[in-house]
Amino acid sequence: MKIGILGGGQLARMLALAGYPLSLDFVVLEPAADACAAPLSWHIQAAYDDSEGLERLAAECDLVTYEFESVPADAVQQLGASAPVYPPANALATARDRNNEKTLFHELGIETAPFAEVHDIQTLRLAVETIGLPAILKTRTLGYDGKGQQVIHPGDDLPSAWKAIGEVPAILEGLVAFEREVSIIAVRSVSGEMAFYPLAENVHQQGILRLSTCLHDDSHQPLAEDYAKRVLERLDYVGVLAIEFFQVGSHLLANEMAPRVHNSGHWTIEGAETSQFENHLRAILDLPLGSTAPVAYAAMLNIIGEIPDTRKILGMKNAHLHLYGKSPRAGRKIGHITVREATAQALQESLTLLKETDPMSF
Repeated sequence: MKIGILGGGQLARMLALAGYPLSLDFVVLEPAADACAAPLSWHIQAAYDDSEGLERLAAECDLVTYEFESVPADAVQQLGASAPVYPPANALATARDRNNEKTLFHELGIETAPFAEVHDIQTLRLAVETIGLPAILKTRTLGYDGKGQQVIHPGDDLPSAWKAIGEVPAILEGLVAFEREVSIIAVRSVSGEMAFYPLAENVHQQGILRLSTCLHDDSHQPLAEDYAKRVLERLDYVGVLAIEFFQVGSHLLANEMAPRVHNSGHWTIEGAETSQFENHLRAILDLPLGSTAPVAYAAMLNIIGEIPDTRKILGMKNAHLHLYGKSPRAGRKIGHITVREATAQALQESLTLLKETDPMSF
C-alpha cells in the first residue's frame, strides 16, 4: 500500500515513521529540495499546484493525505478525481478559512470568541464598533505560528493594522481572558469509528507552541469530546483532527481546528498506546483504531531555532529526542522532545531540567 502526502515536512516524516511497521510506503509532493520527509519516501519535487506533479502523485498512490491545511483547493480537487483524498475536501475548505471555521462552530453550537468578517478598512471599523478593543485581526487564510495576525489595542491606528496583515480578507476576533489553552486530538475512520486522546494543555510564546502536556482525567474532557464529535460527524471526517480551545471557567471556546496530525499531539508517540500518526494512517485505511490511552504522564517540548545539547537530553532516562533534519533558523521548529514519567511531579521536575539545558531553544 502506498500513501501520498501533500507536503514533505516533519509531519509527513513522522507519518512515514509510523507507517513503516505497517508495511506502508510513502510518496510526498513538496517543492523544497531539502524536504525532511524525503529520506523516508519517494520525493516528487513540484509546486503544490503543479498539474503534472499532482498527476504523478495520484498515479503512484492508493490514496492521498496532507500534512498542512494551506494546500491549494484545486490541487485536492485534481487529486480527488484519481484517488481517495483524506481528510475530505470540505474539511480542508472549512479549516483553511477562519471565517468558515468559526461559522461552522457556531452552527454546531460550539462556543467561540466574538468575531466579525473584515473585507476593507470600513468593515474593520464596523467590526471594532461591534466587538470592541482589544481584539486581534487575523487573515482568513494562510496564517500559522502567529503569522497573519495583528493585535489592536484602544487608540491604535486601524489603517496601520489593516496594512500589517496585507490588506487581505480577515476576521476581527475579541481577545479572551482565558485561564489556559487546551487542545483535543480526535480521529475518525472511513467506516465512522471514533477515538479521542486526552486533552493537552498548551503554552505558546510569540505565537509558537512551546509545550504541550497531556492531562489525565481533566474535567473538560467530556465537553471537548462532544464538540469534536459534532465536527467529525458534520464533515463526515476521516483522519486525525485537532481542535484548540480557550478555557474560561467551565466553558471551552473553540479557537481553531487543524485537519491533520498536530503539533500538540506529538506527545502521543511515546506517551500513548497508539500515536496520532499511526491512528491517522489506520483511519484513512479504514483499519481498526488503536487505543488512545496514555501510558504515563507525558509532555512535549518543541525545539525552536537551534539544537540544544543533545548529550544532556539523551542522558535523561525518560526523554525522547526527535530531530527533523531541518537546518536551524530563528523561529523554526527543528525538533521536539517527549518526556514520559510515572508521576506528574516527576514530569514537572524533568521539564524543569530540560529547560535549564538550553533555555534559548525552549
